[in-house]
Amino acid sequence: MNYRLLLISIILTLGCSDLFGLNTESDSTSRKSDLELLLKIIPPDRISNGRVSFLDETFQDWLKRTGELPPVFESMPSIPNLPDPLIIDEGGRNIPVKTKEQWERQRQWMKEQLQYYITGTFPQPPDNMEVSVLSEYLDNRVRVRMVDLRFGPEQKARLTVELMIPEGEGPFPVFLTQWNHREWAQVAVRRGYIGCVYAGADSKDDTEYYSELWAGEYDFTRLMRRAYGASRAIDYLYTLKEVDREKIGITGHSRNGKLSLIAAAFDERITACIPSSGGTGAEVPWRYNSHNFDIEDIAYLACAQPAWLHPRLRFFIGREHKLPVDQNFFMALIAPRGLMLSTALSEGASNPWGIEQAYHASKKVYDFFGTPENIAIRSRYGLHSVCARDMEDYIDFFDYVFGRSNRKPENKLFYDYSFEKWADLSGEQINAEDYEPKGITDLLSGLSGKTISSAGDWKNKSYDIIRKIEWALGEEPAGVTNPGPVRLSKGGRGEVSFGTFLVRPLNIDGIGVMSVSPYNGFGDQLFGYLYYPENNEGNPVRNNLPVLIYLHEYDYSKGFNSYHRIEEIIRSAVNEGYAVFCYDMIGFGNRIEEGTHFYDRYPRWSKLGKMVTDVRGAVDALVNMEFIDGNRIFVSGYSLGATVGLYSAALDERICGVISVCGFTPMRTELPDRGTEGIKRYSHLHGLIPRLGFFTGNEERIPYDYHELLGAIAPRPVLVIAPELDKDAHHSDVVTCVKEAGKVYDLYGSPENIELFSPEDISRLSPEVREKIYSWLRCQK
Repeated sequence: MNYRLLLISIILTLGCSDLFGLNTESDSTSRKSDLELLLKIIPPDRISNGRVSFLDETFQDWLKRTGELPPVFESMPSIPNLPDPLIIDEGGRNIPVKTKEQWERQRQWMKEQLQYYITGTFPQPPDNMEVSVLSEYLDNRVRVRMVDLRFGPEQKARLTVELMIPEGEGPFPVFLTQWNHREWAQVAVRRGYIGCVYAGADSKDDTEYYSELWAGEYDFTRLMRRAYGASRAIDYLYTLKEVDREKIGITGHSRNGKLSLIAAAFDERITACIPSSGGTGAEVPWRYNSHNFDIEDIAYLACAQPAWLHPRLRFFIGREHKLPVDQNFFMALIAPRGLMLSTALSEGASNPWGIEQAYHASKKVYDFFGTPENIAIRSRYGLHSVCARDMEDYIDFFDYVFGRSNRKPENKLFYDYSFEKWADLSGEQINAEDYEPKGITDLLSGLSGKTISSAGDWKNKSYDIIRKIEWALGEEPAGVTNPGPVRLSKGGRGEVSFGTFLVRPLNIDGIGVMSVSPYNGFGDQLFGYLYYPENNEGNPVRNNLPVLIYLHEYDYSKGFNSYHRIEEIIRSAVNEGYAVFCYDMIGFGNRIEEGTHFYDRYPRWSKLGKMVTDVRGAVDALVNMEFIDGNRIFVSGYSLGATVGLYSAALDERICGVISVCGFTPMRTELPDRGTEGIKRYSHLHGLIPRLGFFTGNEERIPYDYHELLGAIAPRPVLVIAPELDKDAHHSDVVTCVKEAGKVYDLYGSPENIELFSPEDISRLSPEVREKIYSWLRCQK
């Protein structure tokens, strides 16, 4: 079924032909295509696996009622990095905030934008609140009081609040949280806090009715309604003599973490906030939850929880860089009050690297106020849930901000990298002016200036290209080859974690797995999993299996534990007769801490260089395995994994073919004013190839580019999958690169060995992309 046409027809039957811009003049074409793209992005995946359809009732109703179109994206500035709260009109006039008066104006603008795109608007505080005490009793010297608050139009809005007041006269600080976190409040009561629990959670939600009560006036979302409920609880707290008004802290976990951040941003009476594992919509910025980061993106959240966030946010699926705001703006609005960002390193819905970026971006505002000590970050080991240890640490932070303790939070960073720090460590100084400017259409220009006309002449140039690539990747220390496990190690089967919280996809029917594990690893003490087609005895169905090394995206918390159907990818490749080898790259999944101090240990190497070395270690092991065909080792990857795969194939001729999905855009043409991250993606943001940072502003002088890298792989087969609407790439430049590399394949008489596939889509492993991968693998056997 053509879901795209189906969904368009549904919209049209709703009487919303305006949604496609059919009745507009100036921007009808672009806005029509924008909405069509939006309809295309989600439904096939969501419908086919039984998840909620993108066209849920909430979104249908909103589209029909408002007739809204996506914004004219071409007229909006592209802000690929986190927007700076201290820049007025970013992407336009770019006025720096230098005074408190400027900040107040910027602050008001930020509130308006956050409401417009994310939370929806909400009513002013009521002036007609009435309080009814439902019950009150003593429990182990703690006074427990249940109250009912009535307010709003005809006092039809209500909110149930439970207080746990310690013995003594006070005033006491307040630990404010949601109904299902009563146990959290109990811990705080033992620490001298009033525990305040209000009915703004899934288990009891008095705020849901607010949308009906204020219908037509305000469009606040479910999370904003619950945040509004938190403020009404504070209205009541402010009437009590036992309450220390200067010491009110709010916290909540998961979705409650999201609403806690929102509440603190819009209510300055909250003096400290801890969003606990709020993930997307809380401490994880929208720009760092797109598909290449493999967590809950806008599309996923919009389908799973359509009432949480404003429908308008859905227009930015795949165009997160066009959002004028991001989650760090909520954080900035809390400054200079206390804020701790809390997450778990291995929880699937988190991006610990992205959270640290939000921390750094928000800390600028705290520095502006002269209160850098009031923002903290806490990354615990484990998965999504929390325990008493975490509650005690949260209360410790409240104590510190409230002046009840002088014990500072640790603020341990796992991605404490900057280009400037690396430059100091390495002592490197590179003058880009020493390098010749080049483009991306000169591949067959020989070293002597003559046009290359034979494969032999090209081979001579490729040696020079490889030398330049190796220079960029840094100085790899001398090491010893590890042949890896030679035989199938059945004793390793079933081992799932190697001492980590991550459980790997091991139990796939009809598929055997070999744990390349401790005492049986590959490379430099590295571990992974080899999946293969097995017979009834659990052995490989045959010897001489081709193998696919699968390299993951920027999935910091999970490594290769991808949400992107990793089990399906494994199953499909195995069904095509391949073995599949997966492992975490340095800095990801099980290997987060290994990457933390990498440049302290190897200041003149690079993380991407280490990733390439690890691929080489995987190949070293695979060629020695008795049931693997060492002459048929392929590499496939998405996003970062595709980049690593291309570099690896260029430098290791044992790799006989490579699949790159959203793996590159040419570096020399990725200029800062073109709306993408540019080469700083490698040198500044992720710390992959620091040496490229010296070429910022001189991109045309970078010693090599991807057309040369592709040429160095020739004549081995390459499949380049480059969606036309990948926000992190310039598609026309990618096309030019592949065409240019095709000239080298022509020299070898193998033009069919390089293929470009460009679906009309954003960057993602869509069903169309996955099927293309499988069909390509089928043809290589």
